Amino acid sequence: MTLGAHLRELRNRIVIAAVTLLVAAVPGWILYEPLIVALSAPMKNRGAELNFANLTDPFVVQLQVSLFVALIISSPVWLWQVWAFIVPGLRKNEKRVAVLFITCSVPLFLAGCWLAYLTLDQAVNVLLAFTPSVGDNIIDASFYLKFVMRFILAFGFAFLLPIVQVALNLVGVLSARAMLKGWRWAVLTVFIFAALMTPTPDPYTMLGLALPMCGLYFAACGVSWILDRIRAKRRPEWAEVADDQASAL
Repeated sequence: MTLGAHLRELRNRIVIAAVTLLVAAVPGWILYEPLIVALSAPMKNRGAELNFANLTDPFVVQLQVSLFVALIISSPVWLWQVWAFIVPGLRKNEKRVAVLFITCSVPLFLAGCWLAYLTLDQAVNVLLAFTPSVGDNIIDASFYLKFVMRFILAFGFAFLLPIVQVALNLVGVLSARAMLKGWRWAVLTVFIFAALMTPTPDPYTMLGLALPMCGLYFAACGVSWILDRIRAKRRPEWAEVADDQASAL
């Protein structure tokens, strides 16, 4: 495909994802009341209150919640659009593996979001514990919702790490040997990422994100190792000899 054709395809896939996002926002708009109650429950359980300071805040917060729910509901579509844009560059046998992994990416993303929701109560509890006895927690609703959405989506996207690893392996950028060789740096990066994405000083919330990510990293290494073995068996002997000679030089 030419560069123009690739850009047109990218435009079409962005349009499909955007339209799906808008359609998926309708249930979020309709179910706004129970959703805002569920998302603000960790805060209200500790005596804090949401504050709608401006006249437009109730509308803005409802729109935020609707789009947040839409992003989660429409995840199968926009994740598929991302993969479908990459798939044409793969071989026929690699496309089958790509289809298999897109079916794994949606459950992983949703599992990350669900884990974040379960961890949210502890995160809010730790942060509100710093409030002095002479103070009250009256929190801006828009600010609180942004915090919750970033927290949950960070977990969701973090759980897509193995999908990115396998994708890089499929296109020949990253081998399983290279992943395992750099596992120490990978684990360190995962813990730094978890510390940045979980804005609480306690180690439990960070470990709740970092440990599953490390497990998923090594799981992706195992899958990539299997794919490397399959490709090695199909590779002609003369190519291996050439590689050995190149390595010797």
